[in-house]
Amino acid sequence: MKGLDSSGSMSAVRHDRGSLAAAVAVASSRHAEIRGFENKSLYESVYGQGHKGRDVNRHSYLLPSHSFLGASTRYGDHSIKQTDTAADPRLDALVDWINSIDAVSGCEPRPASADASFRRYFRLQKGPESFIAMDAPPSQEDCRPFVGIAADLISMGLNAPEVLEADLDKGFLLMTDLGTELYLDRLTERPAMADSLYFDATEALHRMQTSGAALQAALPPYDEKLLRAELSLFRDWLCGSRMQFVFSNADEAQWQACCDALVANALSQPRVFVHRDYHSRNLMVTKDNNPGVLDFQDAVEGPFTYDLVSLLKDCYVQWPAEQVRQWALNFHAGLDAAVRQTIDEPLFIRQFELMGVHRHLKAAGIFCRLWHRDGKAGYLGDVPRTLEYILELGPKYAELGFLVRLIDEQVLPDWDVSP
Repeated sequence: MKGLDSSGSMSAVRHDRGSLAAAVAVASSRHAEIRGFENKSLYESVYGQGHKGRDVNRHSYLLPSHSFLGASTRYGDHSIKQTDTAADPRLDALVDWINSIDAVSGCEPRPASADASFRRYFRLQKGPESFIAMDAPPSQEDCRPFVGIAADLISMGLNAPEVLEADLDKGFLLMTDLGTELYLDRLTERPAMADSLYFDATEALHRMQTSGAALQAALPPYDEKLLRAELSLFRDWLCGSRMQFVFSNADEAQWQACCDALVANALSQPRVFVHRDYHSRNLMVTKDNNPGVLDFQDAVEGPFTYDLVSLLKDCYVQWPAEQVRQWALNFHAGLDAAVRQTIDEPLFIRQFELMGVHRHLKAAGIFCRLWHRDGKAGYLGDVPRTLEYILELGPKYAELGFLVRLIDEQVLPDWDVSP
């Protein structure tokens, strides 16, 4: 990577396709190679509609985490339920739409995965070829960011699904299929492969941050308003709705001091193209160009350690702290020399670890909201692991004292994974 520019952003060493026009051209040309698909102006129409306005209000602040049929559920109950087609008018409409596309007409959609949002995914098999259809109700999900960011990632040479056909008004997409094996499943079943899998994932992240430099300014900003809104998820949904805590004035002051420190850490970092949910349930093991990258639609321009800590301090699989530190330092070693002169190893680890505290507070709050607001209880079992990352840092960061005591003395001792 190159050094910081005048805006504090990282700029790429080389980026031959670093424009929105190039992203459109690359995605559209690959799209045109597939027989039976006629909507060649899909990407142009999405970009033309300005889907990338810097408006954070369109984001759901979810941690979209896929569950694939046959995938491991040992880290919480995220299993997908079979759809009752007789009482599913959206599925009926999706089938009609599928049948209007020559290349997949007549294919029976089978549930492929589910996530924490309102989106659903179905697999279509046409001879030896497999495709994914996405159903995203327009009243709750906007497909345009997904289509646009997919084109961005493809233009960077990353392995993202190609959107082949779309009805944006109905909320239907047809995409290439990146397979069925989650990073989480491979990591838990074959942990000896962790080094190679994380090497591939961090290399892809390097590419996203360098090649994404020309595209990131079009993304919504990961600014103070959004950072504080995410921290409030822990305060409101875990401490409030789940645990029924009542903060005293002194508690509130200490909580706000913790938030101030975490926000300051995030805002002090170089700004890059941030996937925003880069972890083992959103990465696929692929034979070529590993990993496949999913659930990127909430990408923002933000802190350069955010995706790295999401990956290495994963809410769904945990590794020894020293191993995580070494993987993080390996990523740091891959930065441009000018960046490493500005951000040495101790500062980098501090930024990485405090960014993780922000991520894990946000995630724990979302897991509680998914139950109390959306009726999805499966993520409650992931809360203890998520908060344990914060406890590990207690002896190292005095500014986290209130938070560590709260989690250690009041949250985890009484935590109940049942709804």
